[in-house]
Amino acid sequence: MFTDARQFMNPEQSGYVGFANLPNQVHRKSVKKGFEFTLMVVGESGLGKSTLVNSLFLTDLYPERQIPGAADKINQTVKIDASTVEIEERGVKLRLTVVDTPGFGDALSGIDCFKQVITYIDEQFERYLRDESGLNRRNIIDNRVHCCFYFINPVGHGLKPLDVAFMKAVHHKVNIVPVIAKADTLTKQEVYNLKTKIMNEIEHHGIQLYPLPECDSDEDEDYKEQCKQLKAAVPFAVVGSNQIIEVKGRKVRGRMYPWGVVEVENPDHCDFIKLRTMLITHMQDLQEVTQEIHYENYRSDKLATGTGQKRTSKSRRPESEREEKLTEKEHQLEEKDAELRRMKEMIAKMQAEMQSGGKPQQNGPPQQNGQPGNRPPQSHGPPVKSHHV
Repeated sequence: MFTDARQFMNPEQSGYVGFANLPNQVHRKSVKKGFEFTLMVVGESGLGKSTLVNSLFLTDLYPERQIPGAADKINQTVKIDASTVEIEERGVKLRLTVVDTPGFGDALSGIDCFKQVITYIDEQFERYLRDESGLNRRNIIDNRVHCCFYFINPVGHGLKPLDVAFMKAVHHKVNIVPVIAKADTLTKQEVYNLKTKIMNEIEHHGIQLYPLPECDSDEDEDYKEQCKQLKAAVPFAVVGSNQIIEVKGRKVRGRMYPWGVVEVENPDHCDFIKLRTMLITHMQDLQEVTQEIHYENYRSDKLATGTGQKRTSKSRRPESEREEKLTEKEHQLEEKDAELRRMKEMIAKMQAEMQSGGKPQQNGPPQQNGQPGNRPPQSHGPPVKSHHV
């Protein structure tokens, strides 16, 4: 029997099993597989959505985009433009899909301009549900929308009716992160006042934004302070730029004005760094909320309706969904009980006829208001025995 002359060496110390190395195995497998993330940007034209996305991921997602003129926007409808790019940083691969909505809010009448956005979100849920229920479940591509940046016009003095209508229509389908575009057009006091007004209107209309996760008690103090600042920065007032400018001997990305330079990555100038930190730090949580809340809501609706052609909008809160499901089940149970009572009455009446030799009894079950029962027994056909029911 062949034996290896080299002795197998245990790299660990005695008394050490080694299951503490499991997170490293998961890390290696995740890095090898790569990550997927889908970001949707919604807002009026000219608010810098494409520029901000390119600034966030340091890439050009729209190299061949043609900007339509004012005459073309008159009859322009909302389109869905999905661009996918694979980004690699320090050996970690990210398959990023950015869904843009050109034409949103450009028409004179904003009625139903966001129906295509809702349809796209539902289609991605339906596609994932179909792939998940299919035979080949090993290589499922996740194109569900994990996060939605909704851009708010800085000169609107708050939320417009279109902003409220859109966020109320999709807040139970996707994680909404409000963004104030072109914050360099406002002073710091104006930014603060606008943020306060927007948050008051969002709370007044009952709109559910993406809730940043609470920090555990054993987290570092720096991480707790970071989460606290991120929560206080909502909605994020951002400035986007792909231009490199040299300021005092260092190169920065920003915008040059006659009165100075606005640095994109300077926290004192805008919330760009905070927005990127929120997106990158909580990217896994955004995917988990999409999977465990939004997708499960859609999946339960599909399974409840059966056909899945139409679905009613529900609140994103799991408590209200459980109450609605409980009400449906109670209603179904009541119908079953009523049907069983009717069948028992019918069987009792037919057994009484069989005992009397097939002749109907004179003293039958009591009648209500002189009317016969719901289902009188049939006088023809083969007799029904009780043990068949």
